[in-house]
Amino acid sequence: MSDSKYIDRYPFYVEPFHVDFTGRIFLGLRGNHLLNAAGNHSQRRGWGIGALNESRHTWVLSRLCIEMNEMPQQYEHCQVKTWVESVMKLFTNRNFSIHRADGTPLGYARSIWAMIDLETRRPCDLFSLYDGDILNYVVPEESADREGALCPIEGHGRFRFRDPKLVRTIDTYYSDVDINGHINSMKYIEHILDLFPRQRFEQQHIRRFEIAYKTEAYMGDRLSFYCQSVSADETDIEVRKNVTPSPDGGDGGEVVCQAKVLFR
Repeated sequence: MSDSKYIDRYPFYVEPFHVDFTGRIFLGLRGNHLLNAAGNHSQRRGWGIGALNESRHTWVLSRLCIEMNEMPQQYEHCQVKTWVESVMKLFTNRNFSIHRADGTPLGYARSIWAMIDLETRRPCDLFSLYDGDILNYVVPEESADREGALCPIEGHGRFRFRDPKLVRTIDTYYSDVDINGHINSMKYIEHILDLFPRQRFEQQHIRRFEIAYKTEAYMGDRLSFYCQSVSADETDIEVRKNVTPSPDGGDGGEVVCQAKVLFR
C-alpha cells in the first residue's frame, strides 16, 4: 500500500504462532516484517532483489535498531510504514514506524543497507547504478514532516567491548540460511535473545535492540556468543565465528556481528 512516491504501508496480523509465552510477538519475527516491508518498498521502485540479481547484485543489512514502546500482541492487526531517509555512496538509511491498525504508534526502527556484488561480495557505488535513480526515492528533508517520515529514535551507537565472557557456542544448520546463502540476519537476533533466561522476559520487555553486522557466516560455521553487562538493563553481545583458542590465551575467531539489548 503506497502513501506517496516515498512511503509505503504494509499491514500484518499477529497470529498465535507469532508470539512468545507472554503473548507478544517475537522480536525476530517483528524484524522479518520490517525486512519484508523494505523488500516490497524497493521492489515497487525497481530496486528489489529480483531485478538486482539479474545484474548480480543484492541488498545486505548492515545495521538495525528497533525501539518499541509496546510489542504487538496476539490477534492484533498492525502495520509497518517504511521510507528511505538518505543515500550515501555505499550505504542507504531506511526507517520504519510500527502502528496498530488505528494508527496508535508502537515503535520505530532505523536500518542501514549496503548493496554488494554477488561475485566479489564487495559493496557497490549506489550513485553509479541505474544512473543514481535511487536518489529519486529519498524523502526530501524539507517535506519529511508533511510526508510523515520522521523517526524520533536515536541513531546507531558504538560498541565497546572490554572483556566479554563466552557464554554459548552453537552450530548452524539449514534453517539458519537465507536466499543470499548466508546466515539470516534475523536468526542472529533469535540466537542472541535465547541467551537470556525466561524470567527476564516475564519481568521486563525489550525496549531497544541494536545490531551491527560485520561479516557473513555460512551454514556449518560455529558461532560463539560473548556477553558483557553494561548496566542492570543493558547487555552487549559479540558473535564470533569459528573460534579457535590460541597458545597466548586468546580466543581468535572473526567477529560476525555485535548487538546491544536494553530491557525496560
